[in-house]
Amino acid sequence: MSIESMNPATGATLRSYDEVAPEDLAVIVEQVDDAFASWRETSFAQRARPLRAAGEIMRARKDEYARLMAEEMGKPIREGRAEAEKCALACDYYAENAEAFLSREAVETEARNSFITCEPLGVVLAVMPWNFPFWQVFRFLAPSLMAGNTGLLKHASNVPGCALAIESVLLEAGFPANVFRTLLIGSKHVERVIQHPKVRAVTLTGSTPAGQAVAKAAGSVLKKTVLELGGSDPYLILDDADLELALDACVTSRLVNGGQSCIAAKRFIVPEKLCRDFEAGFVAKMKERKMGDPLAEDTDLGPQARHDLRDELHAQVKASIERGARCLLGGEIPEGPGAFYPPTVLSAVAKGMPAYDEELFGPVAAIIPVRDEEEGIRVANDSRFGLGAAVFTRDVARGEEIAARRLDAGCCFVNAYVRSDPRLPFGGVKESGYGRELGHYGIKEFVNIKTVYVS
Repeated sequence: MSIESMNPATGATLRSYDEVAPEDLAVIVEQVDDAFASWRETSFAQRARPLRAAGEIMRARKDEYARLMAEEMGKPIREGRAEAEKCALACDYYAENAEAFLSREAVETEARNSFITCEPLGVVLAVMPWNFPFWQVFRFLAPSLMAGNTGLLKHASNVPGCALAIESVLLEAGFPANVFRTLLIGSKHVERVIQHPKVRAVTLTGSTPAGQAVAKAAGSVLKKTVLELGGSDPYLILDDADLELALDACVTSRLVNGGQSCIAAKRFIVPEKLCRDFEAGFVAKMKERKMGDPLAEDTDLGPQARHDLRDELHAQVKASIERGARCLLGGEIPEGPGAFYPPTVLSAVAKGMPAYDEELFGPVAAIIPVRDEEEGIRVANDSRFGLGAAVFTRDVARGEEIAARRLDAGCCFVNAYVRSDPRLPFGGVKESGYGRELGHYGIKEFVNIKTVYVS
């Protein structure tokens, strides 16, 4: 069996890779577990050296890796460079802070000595998506390897070159052999890897159905999981919002990575009295963004990652229009090669339409008019997802209260678009998953938080 990578901008096949034979999977898992036995005994300083070196490699070769991302999944090359830089930032952050995050915590009891220590679990399997093919992996591997675990990567099948490049970066940086391995396998083999007794935990970023499948497989063998799944992020525009600031943030977030981001802005909840101005401004700013060759420096919007994903998105748009949404911009598949979909704006979106109820994983904005703030908050929370959310208002205290207390999501931003940051925990609630990545919470997901009591 082979895995092929295809350029979504041209439809051309880039390269074919041999898939790992099923009988070899157990051998690789055993090798990664053998590496754990020695890796767990290293000091934090010993782990930090190759991690910092990996960050340096990512910075030095950001042009090379940005081009690889553009060719395999259509990311505009400027965004690919930024992604490589962000991976380096995560390496630096955990190399600097992991020891403090996992330091022993003394607890006063009647014992002579009692404390909490964080010990590595072992082999952790990461099942990762194509949309941020380097960042999603580095935000797992940086904290997990610094904690003393070893890692296996099952990457999305349309980015095999990125998957192998990451393994190569770590080896060149000085990580011992088998501390991190890439598995070129299809999704049908993931359950077999999860069930291997030496695999101790699983982290997945992907769709809600993929998360359900992995959680079921891991649950059947009682293994820890962290799931970061889909999102339909609401951006709540209050009646006193700085409209220009809000529009810039909303359009930027909606189009980042071609709109193919779990934390991209997707539902724009606007007071009726502001709706006409918001719609006009949104359409104008969307028109300014250039769609084209992801390798071109002036491209803002590349193709969708695959033709089938583009076609699914278009079906959601058509169904929403058939149920009463108004298409203010875009909404038609362009002629020519490639999986391109234009910036699209839907207004008068209401419950019962895909644009309201489902995740639109592409450059399609859904504008939802509401009467007032209370209805806006209700609509924002009226979703099976709960990953990110944002609120825009000139009254910062009011926005902070809404973000902290009233929006049902894992990441809530005020007067800014939602993004991940190595310093802040990242994850969701409801069908957006559970557990946290990043920050000091992220590194503690895959450790044994152990109590030691000395009488």
